[in-house]
Amino acid sequence: MRPEREHGGDLDRAIACHGGTRAGWLDLSTGINPNSYPIPPIDMSNWTDLPDRAAFTALEDAARVFWTIPDEAEVVIAPGASALIAAMPALAGAGPVHVSGPTYNEHAAAFRAAGFAVEDTEPPQVVPVTRIVVHPNNPDGRLHRVTPHDTTLTIVDESFADVGCASHVAHASHPNFVVLKSFGKFWGLAGLRLGFAICSPENARLLRQHLGPWAASGPALTIGTQALSDPAWAEDTRVHLTSMAGHLDRVMTMSGARIVGGTSLFRLYVVHDGLATQTRLARHHIWSRVFEDRPDWIRLGLPADASGLERIARALA
Repeated sequence: MRPEREHGGDLDRAIACHGGTRAGWLDLSTGINPNSYPIPPIDMSNWTDLPDRAAFTALEDAARVFWTIPDEAEVVIAPGASALIAAMPALAGAGPVHVSGPTYNEHAAAFRAAGFAVEDTEPPQVVPVTRIVVHPNNPDGRLHRVTPHDTTLTIVDESFADVGCASHVAHASHPNFVVLKSFGKFWGLAGLRLGFAICSPENARLLRQHLGPWAASGPALTIGTQALSDPAWAEDTRVHLTSMAGHLDRVMTMSGARIVGGTSLFRLYVVHDGLATQTRLARHHIWSRVFEDRPDWIRLGLPADASGLERIARALA
Protein backbone atom coordinates (compact mmCIF):
# COMPACT_ATOMS: atom_id res chain seq x y z
CA MET A 1 0.00 0.00 0.00
CA ARG A 2 1.41 3.40 -0.98
CA PRO A 3 1.36 6.26 1.55
CA GLU A 4 -1.48 8.75 1.29
CA ARG A 5 1.01 11.60 0.86
CA GLU A 6 4.07 11.44 -1.36
CA HIS A 7 7.49 11.37 0.32
CA GLY A 8 11.00 10.43 -0.56
CA GLY A 9 12.33 7.07 0.50
CA ASP A 10 9.67 4.96 -1.26
CA LEU A 11 12.33 2.72 -2.79
CA ASP A 12 10.03 -0.31 -2.86
CA ARG A 13 7.96 1.42 -5.55
CA ALA A 14 11.06 2.07 -7.65
CA ILE A 15 12.17 -1.55 -7.37
CA ALA A 16 8.70 -2.79 -8.31
CA CYS A 17 8.80 -0.68 -11.48
CA HIS A 18 12.44 -1.01 -12.51
CA GLY A 19 13.74 -4.17 -10.85
CA GLY A 20 16.95 -4.76 -8.98
CA THR A 21 17.59 -5.16 -5.28
CA ARG A 22 17.67 -2.56 -2.54
CA ALA A 23 21.43 -2.93 -2.21
CA GLY A 24 21.90 -2.18 -5.89
CA TRP A 25 19.96 1.08 -5.90
CA LEU A 26 21.34 4.55 -5.24
CA ASP A 27 18.51 6.13 -3.24
CA LEU A 28 18.70 9.92 -3.60
CA SER A 29 15.00 10.49 -2.94
CA THR A 30 15.57 11.75 0.62
CA GLY A 31 17.76 14.41 2.20
CA ILE A 32 19.44 11.98 4.57
CA ASN A 33 23.22 12.17 4.99
CA PRO A 34 24.61 9.13 3.12
CA ASN A 35 27.67 9.05 5.40
CA SER A 36 26.04 8.50 8.75
CA TYR A 37 27.42 9.03 12.22
CA PRO A 38 29.38 5.93 13.30
CA ILE A 39 27.27 3.94 15.74
CA PRO A 40 29.11 3.35 19.03
CA PRO A 41 29.05 -0.01 20.83
CA ILE A 42 25.65 -0.43 22.50
CA ASP A 43 25.45 -2.18 25.86
CA MET A 44 22.87 -4.97 25.85
CA SER A 45 20.99 -3.27 28.68
CA ASN A 46 19.96 -0.54 26.22
CA TRP A 47 17.95 -3.19 24.38
CA THR A 48 16.60 -5.14 27.33
CA ASP A 49 15.79 -2.43 29.89
CA LEU A 50 13.35 0.45 29.80
CA PRO A 51 15.35 3.68 29.47
CA ASP A 52 15.71 5.52 32.77
CA ARG A 53 15.50 9.21 33.53
CA ALA A 54 19.30 9.55 33.56
CA ALA A 55 19.49 8.51 29.90
CA PHE A 56 16.93 11.14 28.89
CA THR A 57 18.72 13.78 30.96
CA ALA A 58 22.07 12.97 29.35
CA LEU A 59 20.61 13.47 25.87
CA GLU A 60 18.79 16.65 26.91
CA ASP A 61 22.05 18.05 28.32
CA ALA A 62 23.97 17.18 25.14
CA ALA A 63 21.26 18.86 23.04
CA ARG A 64 21.44 22.01 25.18
CA VAL A 65 25.15 22.37 24.55
CA PHE A 66 25.09 21.45 20.86
CA TRP A 67 22.24 23.81 19.95
CA THR A 68 22.95 26.50 22.58
CA ILE A 69 19.46 26.21 24.03
CA PRO A 70 18.35 28.94 26.46
CA ASP A 71 18.13 27.88 30.11
CA GLU A 72 14.46 28.90 30.19
CA ALA A 73 13.53 26.53 27.32
CA GLU A 74 13.01 22.79 27.64
CA VAL A 75 13.99 19.89 25.40
CA VAL A 76 11.33 17.31 24.51
CA ILE A 77 12.69 14.03 23.12
CA ALA A 78 10.45 12.16 20.67
CA PRO A 79 10.53 9.11 18.37
CA GLY A 80 11.31 11.21 15.31
CA ALA A 81 10.41 14.70 14.16
CA SER A 82 7.33 13.26 12.43
CA ALA A 83 5.83 12.34 15.79
CA LEU A 84 6.30 15.93 16.93
CA ILE A 85 4.79 17.34 13.74
CA ALA A 86 1.71 15.19 14.34
CA ALA A 87 1.53 16.52 17.92
CA MET A 88 1.72 20.23 17.06
CA PRO A 89 -2.08 20.73 16.87
CA ALA A 90 -2.18 19.93 20.60
CA LEU A 91 -0.37 23.24 21.22
CA ALA A 92 -2.47 25.41 18.90
CA GLY A 93 -5.42 27.58 19.76
CA ALA A 94 -8.57 27.65 17.67
CA GLY A 95 -8.18 29.60 14.46
CA PRO A 96 -6.57 29.55 11.01
CA VAL A 97 -3.17 28.00 10.37
CA HIS A 98 -0.66 29.27 7.82
CA VAL A 99 2.05 27.01 6.38
CA SER A 100 4.72 28.77 4.31
CA GLY A 101 4.66 26.61 1.21
CA PRO A 102 5.36 24.79 -0.92
CA THR A 103 6.97 22.69 1.77
CA TYR A 104 6.96 19.35 3.58
CA ASN A 105 3.36 18.20 3.38
CA GLU A 106 3.00 16.60 6.83
CA HIS A 107 2.65 19.95 8.60
CA ALA A 108 -0.54 20.93 6.79
CA ALA A 109 -1.82 17.36 6.95
CA ALA A 110 -1.46 17.20 10.74
CA PHE A 111 -3.51 20.35 11.26
CA ARG A 112 -6.15 19.44 8.69
CA ALA A 113 -6.57 16.04 10.34
CA ALA A 114 -7.17 17.88 13.62
CA GLY A 115 -9.92 20.01 12.05
CA PHE A 116 -8.00 23.25 11.44
CA ALA A 117 -8.36 25.45 8.37
CA VAL A 118 -4.93 25.58 6.71
CA GLU A 119 -3.72 28.16 4.19
CA ASP A 120 -0.45 28.18 2.24
CA THR A 121 -0.77 31.31 0.10
CA GLU A 122 1.88 34.03 0.41
CA PRO A 123 1.16 36.36 2.11
CA PRO A 124 -1.66 34.80 4.16
CA GLN A 125 -5.13 36.10 3.38
CA VAL A 126 -6.17 36.07 7.05
CA VAL A 127 -4.17 36.60 10.24
CA PRO A 128 -3.16 33.10 11.37
CA VAL A 129 -3.36 31.87 14.94
CA THR A 130 -0.61 29.36 14.13
CA ARG A 131 2.25 29.89 11.71
CA ILE A 132 4.55 27.12 10.45
CA VAL A 133 7.81 27.58 8.57
CA VAL A 134 10.40 25.03 7.51
CA HIS A 135 13.90 26.51 7.84
CA PRO A 136 15.69 25.80 5.58
CA ASN A 137 12.68 24.91 3.49
CA ASN A 138 12.20 21.52 1.93
CA PRO A 139 12.47 21.28 -1.09
CA ASP A 140 13.89 24.67 -2.17
CA GLY A 141 16.16 25.56 0.76
CA ARG A 142 14.55 28.97 1.47
CA LEU A 143 15.59 30.53 4.76
CA HIS A 144 13.12 32.30 7.05
CA ARG A 145 13.64 35.08 9.57
CA VAL A 146 10.94 34.76 12.22
CA THR A 147 10.45 36.17 15.71
CA PRO A 148 8.00 35.36 18.50
CA HIS A 149 4.52 36.88 18.45
CA ASP A 150 2.29 37.23 21.49
CA THR A 151 -0.87 36.04 19.72
CA THR A 152 0.50 33.67 17.07
CA LEU A 153 2.01 30.26 17.78
CA THR A 154 5.12 30.02 15.60
CA ILE A 155 6.49 26.57 14.77
CA VAL A 156 9.89 26.43 13.07
CA ASP A 157 10.89 23.08 11.62
CA GLU A 158 14.69 23.04 11.56
CA SER A 159 15.07 19.42 10.45
CA PHE A 160 17.74 20.42 7.92
CA ALA A 161 19.30 23.38 9.75
CA ASP A 162 22.23 21.47 11.22
CA VAL A 163 24.09 21.75 7.93
CA GLY A 164 25.05 25.21 9.18
CA CYS A 165 22.02 27.50 8.85
CA ALA A 166 21.35 30.09 11.54
CA SER A 167 18.95 28.65 14.11
CA HIS A 168 15.93 30.21 15.83
CA VAL A 169 16.56 28.31 19.06
CA ALA A 170 17.32 31.54 20.93
CA HIS A 171 13.56 32.33 20.83
CA ALA A 172 12.46 28.91 22.08
CA SER A 173 11.68 29.98 25.65
CA HIS A 174 8.85 32.23 24.40
CA PRO A 175 5.45 30.68 25.19
CA ASN A 176 4.37 30.97 21.53
CA PHE A 177 7.51 29.60 19.86
CA VAL A 178 8.54 26.00 19.11
CA VAL A 179 11.63 24.76 17.27
CA LEU A 180 11.69 21.21 15.89
CA LYS A 181 14.90 19.28 15.24
CA SER A 182 15.45 16.00 13.42
CA PHE A 183 18.31 13.66 14.24
CA GLY A 184 17.91 11.44 11.19
CA LYS A 185 18.82 13.95 8.47
CA PHE A 186 22.20 15.48 9.32
CA TRP A 187 23.47 12.49 11.31
CA GLY A 188 22.15 10.09 8.68
CA LEU A 189 20.39 7.74 11.10
CA ALA A 190 16.75 8.14 10.09
CA GLY A 191 15.94 4.59 11.17
CA LEU A 192 16.83 5.46 14.75
CA ARG A 193 13.66 7.61 14.94
CA LEU A 194 14.79 10.50 17.13
CA GLY A 195 13.55 14.08 17.16
CA PHE A 196 13.44 17.09 19.46
CA ALA A 197 11.09 19.95 20.28
CA ILE A 198 12.66 22.98 21.95
CA CYS A 199 10.02 25.12 23.59
CA SER A 200 8.60 26.72 26.74
CA PRO A 201 7.98 24.61 29.87
CA GLU A 202 4.20 24.66 29.35
CA ASN A 203 4.44 23.52 25.74
CA ALA A 204 6.94 20.88 26.80
CA ARG A 205 4.49 19.59 29.40
CA LEU A 206 1.72 19.29 26.81
CA LEU A 207 3.98 17.49 24.34
CA ARG A 208 5.27 15.01 26.91
CA GLN A 209 1.70 14.30 27.93
CA HIS A 210 0.84 13.67 24.27
CA LEU A 211 3.88 11.45 23.60
CA GLY A 212 3.62 9.36 26.75
CA PRO A 213 6.47 7.74 28.72
CA TRP A 214 9.63 6.30 27.11
CA ALA A 215 9.28 8.43 24.00
CA ALA A 216 12.69 7.24 22.72
CA SER A 217 14.45 3.89 22.87
CA GLY A 218 17.54 3.15 24.92
CA PRO A 219 19.77 2.78 21.84
CA ALA A 220 18.45 6.06 20.42
CA LEU A 221 19.23 7.89 23.65
CA THR A 222 22.76 6.46 23.80
CA ILE A 223 23.64 7.14 20.15
CA GLY A 224 22.02 10.57 20.20
CA THR A 225 23.96 11.60 23.31
CA GLN A 226 27.28 10.58 21.81
CA ALA A 227 26.57 12.21 18.45
CA LEU A 228 25.47 15.54 19.93
CA SER A 229 28.60 15.48 22.10
CA ASP A 230 30.85 15.22 19.04
CA PRO A 231 31.08 18.71 17.49
CA ALA A 232 34.24 17.80 15.55
CA TRP A 233 32.32 15.18 13.54
CA ALA A 234 29.58 17.72 12.87
CA GLU A 235 32.01 20.34 11.58
CA ASP A 236 33.89 17.89 9.36
CA THR A 237 30.57 16.65 8.00
CA ARG A 238 29.41 20.16 7.09
CA VAL A 239 32.58 20.71 5.07
CA HIS A 240 32.19 17.37 3.25
CA LEU A 241 28.49 17.90 2.49
CA THR A 242 29.14 21.36 1.06
CA SER A 243 31.82 19.95 -1.21
CA MET A 244 29.64 17.06 -2.41
CA ALA A 245 26.70 19.38 -3.06
CA GLY A 246 28.93 21.47 -5.33
CA HIS A 247 30.06 18.38 -7.23
CA LEU A 248 26.44 17.25 -7.69
CA ASP A 249 25.46 20.69 -9.00
CA ARG A 250 28.21 20.48 -11.62
CA VAL A 251 27.08 17.03 -12.77
CA MET A 252 23.45 18.14 -13.05
CA THR A 253 24.11 21.47 -14.78
CA MET A 254 26.32 19.71 -17.33
CA SER A 255 23.28 17.57 -18.18
CA GLY A 256 21.17 20.71 -18.74
CA ALA A 257 19.51 21.11 -15.34
CA ARG A 258 19.22 24.49 -13.65
CA ILE A 259 19.73 24.91 -9.91
CA VAL A 260 16.68 26.17 -8.01
CA GLY A 261 17.98 25.82 -4.47
CA GLY A 262 18.30 23.31 -1.69
CA THR A 263 20.70 22.66 1.14
CA SER A 264 23.94 20.69 1.35
CA LEU A 265 21.80 17.59 2.06
CA PHE A 266 19.54 17.88 -1.00
CA ARG A 267 19.51 19.86 -4.24
CA LEU A 268 16.53 21.06 -6.28
CA TYR A 269 16.75 21.47 -10.06
CA VAL A 270 14.57 22.62 -12.93
CA VAL A 271 14.59 20.20 -15.85
CA HIS A 272 12.48 19.93 -19.01
CA ASP A 273 10.40 17.08 -17.58
CA GLY A 274 10.88 15.95 -13.99
CA LEU A 275 9.11 12.63 -14.37
CA ALA A 276 11.02 11.76 -17.54
CA THR A 277 14.31 12.59 -15.82
CA GLN A 278 13.32 10.52 -12.80
CA THR A 279 12.52 7.57 -15.09
CA ARG A 280 15.81 7.96 -16.94
CA LEU A 281 17.72 7.82 -13.66
CA ALA A 282 15.58 4.95 -12.39
CA ARG A 283 16.51 2.82 -15.38
CA HIS A 284 20.04 3.04 -13.98
CA HIS A 285 18.71 2.23 -10.49
CA ILE A 286 19.03 5.78 -9.17
CA TRP A 287 15.96 7.03 -7.30
CA SER A 288 14.97 10.69 -7.01
CA ARG A 289 12.05 12.86 -5.91
CA VAL A 290 9.59 14.64 -8.22
CA PHE A 291 6.61 16.86 -7.46
CA GLU A 292 3.13 16.53 -8.89
CA ASP A 293 2.41 20.27 -8.70
CA ARG A 294 5.80 21.23 -10.23
CA PRO A 295 6.43 18.86 -13.16
CA ASP A 296 9.67 20.65 -14.07
CA TRP A 297 11.30 20.03 -10.66
CA ILE A 298 13.48 17.16 -9.52
CA ARG A 299 15.19 16.85 -6.14
CA LEU A 300 18.27 14.77 -5.46
CA GLY A 301 19.91 13.90 -2.18
CA LEU A 302 23.67 13.53 -2.08
CA PRO A 303 25.50 10.38 -3.13
CA ALA A 304 27.99 9.06 -0.61
CA ASP A 305 31.07 9.39 -2.80
CA ALA A 306 32.53 10.04 -6.23
CA SER A 307 31.30 6.71 -7.61
CA GLY A 308 27.73 7.87 -6.99
CA LEU A 309 28.39 11.08 -8.88
CA GLU A 310 29.78 9.04 -11.78
CA ARG A 311 26.63 6.87 -11.83
CA ILE A 312 24.45 9.97 -12.13
CA ALA A 313 26.61 11.42 -14.89
CA ARG A 314 26.49 8.17 -16.89
CA ALA A 315 22.72 7.89 -16.49
CA LEU A 316 22.19 11.41 -17.82
CA ALA A 317 24.89 11.32 -20.50
